[in-house]
Amino acid sequence: MRSGYGKIFDIPAYAATFPGRGLPTFLAYIAVPAEFFGGIALILGVATRYVVLVMIIFMLVATLSSHRYWEFTDMAVRRAQDSSFYKNLAMLGGFLFLFVAGAGRFSVDAWLRRQR
Repeated sequence: MRSGYGKIFDIPAYAATFPGRGLPTFLAYIAVPAEFFGGIALILGVATRYVVLVMIIFMLVATLSSHRYWEFTDMAVRRAQDSSFYKNLAMLGGFLFLFVAGAGRFSVDAWLRRQR
């Protein structure tokens, strides 16, 4: 959510960086709301498993398009991209765990289940 917050107010500027990553510009208009509102939904526990699936797709595309550390020769840049790449892989592991476990006891999903 924090990362998406900075982008949501200027999506066109963020979209301008997509061609350099080999992505079509229109994907920014899907990625930024998914990143921001998906983060909010996960914090609140709203439609958790569905949101996690969207976030997994987002994270895979972001990781493989933006953090290709193996393409950099400058060691400082390579190290930074390497860290981001593996950080994103760790987050993917967390998303997979959240998909399996589902929302917690204090989530909107749990509250809605109790209301039925």
